[in-house]
Amino acid sequence: MDVLQSLRIVILQCLPSLAKCSTTKDSPLVSVVPAEADKMSPSTKPTRYAAQAWIKENLLLIATISGVLMGVVLGKETLKARDTGVSIKPYQPSETARLLIAYPGELFMRLLKLMIVPLVIASLVTGSASLNARMNGKIAMRTVIYFVLTSLLNAVLGILLVVAIHPGDPTMRNAIEQSDQSRRATIMDGLLDLGRNVFPDNLFQASFEQTQTIYKPVASAENVTEQLMKRSVEYRPGTNTLGIIFFCIVFGTVLGTLGEKARVVIQFFAVVDEVIMRMVSGIMWCSPLGIASIICGKILAVPKLGIIMEQLGLFIVTVVVGVLIYQLIIMQLLYLAIVRRNPWPFFWHMREAWLTVFATASTAATLPISLKCVEDKAKVDRRVSRFVLPIGATVNMDGTALFVSVASIFIAQMNNMSLDVGNLVTVALTATAASVASASVPSAALVLMVIVLQAIEAPIPDVSLLFAVDWLVDRFRSTNNCLGDCYTAAIVAHLSRSELSDLRSDTTSDAPDAVSIEDGEKSPLPTKSAAAARDTKVEVMSEKPNGGAPLANHSDM
Repeated sequence: MDVLQSLRIVILQCLPSLAKCSTTKDSPLVSVVPAEADKMSPSTKPTRYAAQAWIKENLLLIATISGVLMGVVLGKETLKARDTGVSIKPYQPSETARLLIAYPGELFMRLLKLMIVPLVIASLVTGSASLNARMNGKIAMRTVIYFVLTSLLNAVLGILLVVAIHPGDPTMRNAIEQSDQSRRATIMDGLLDLGRNVFPDNLFQASFEQTQTIYKPVASAENVTEQLMKRSVEYRPGTNTLGIIFFCIVFGTVLGTLGEKARVVIQFFAVVDEVIMRMVSGIMWCSPLGIASIICGKILAVPKLGIIMEQLGLFIVTVVVGVLIYQLIIMQLLYLAIVRRNPWPFFWHMREAWLTVFATASTAATLPISLKCVEDKAKVDRRVSRFVLPIGATVNMDGTALFVSVASIFIAQMNNMSLDVGNLVTVALTATAASVASASVPSAALVLMVIVLQAIEAPIPDVSLLFAVDWLVDRFRSTNNCLGDCYTAAIVAHLSRSELSDLRSDTTSDAPDAVSIEDGEKSPLPTKSAAAARDTKVEVMSEKPNGGAPLANHSDM
């Protein structure tokens, strides 16, 4: 888009002079010069118009960046006691004041989370109904395999960095406050809970509760003072997104086989999907205030932030370097090797989703923005994006696998433990398996660390050493998860382009049971005409450039 805009500016600058040089009255140059170009005598006007257009197009992005900066500035610590500036922290706000400062951010997060369940249901039903059962299976298989491989890659990257940088120092252990918080957990319990959550026994209960194995202390019969731990499967508050995803995929797949009888139902979910996306667009205009409130509240809630950053600074640097290496190098090379296209335009299209997930530290809450970036800006086939992104928001934990590997070995280094190659391989495999098993667990990173520390026999209570900086590191690793979902959608769409093209031909044939996604998305909302919308979608989905998938328009290159 920037190339076309620059070309338009050059043409508007050159045409007036060319028109004056023309001596023929009927010269075509005179007839094509726009009236606005004749009035642009100063050379600064086209540049000003281009700047105004860019600002208008990226106004929400600018507002989001402003919210992030505002939150950091208001919550930061000052170097001198008297140098307060605009920071709030030197005034030592009370707990009530911090609560009120963080309150707008809490409301913003609640609004985003409110959109998750209806958006997941509508997008998955619409997307899976447009594909047959075989195609849904292929896309799901490619998605899960890619997620597992990238999680393993992140775990290996984290191990290499933490061994090379060696941020752990035994002298730090006594300087950092510890707590007795710990949680008994095993990979087997995580895998069993994963199966229980994928197959819920009550769909409505899955909207607000999920299954989790916990261990309760029970008194021993021989000695009352000795306590044993008994395994118990219970429900706890939290949306069981995995169960909802499974039901919606099966429901949409069966719905797509019913032909004309299902057309009205598919249209209903398509309209719900469009309504939710429009609501999200309105909510995002509250992001400057909400994001500033979230970040400022988190910074104010951490006591002695400067001392903690000094003690754990090298650990934070190790995690952040790993995140940047994966996002800026490895992820781009994977996209280039598989899709055979320049990855940087796609990366630039994801900027709004990146900022939002950094501010909220929640891939699920960023799901509506991720869908808009992937579909509207990067032009990924919506049949794939509506299938991959909701699954990735729950299952994919690339950044978490990297963090768990770094944190586990960091704790081992602080306890002066020597780890051989076998222990490092155990950390990589355990972190990968645990990240998949704990897909539905909130704050899963700390739970995964318990599992990995058990595998290498490291002190589990030392997990509490990282509680003070988890709020910051969580934001960086969440960006890995979110971008990993978006890139997975693009790569899976490329790998599935031939099947999607064949399916597109089948659904436009005379088969009586064929229901295409275009037929199910005729929205009664005020948009452009149905014929024009249908023609546009057919053009996008049928476009098959040589050597690449229909992921982006020509202005991206």
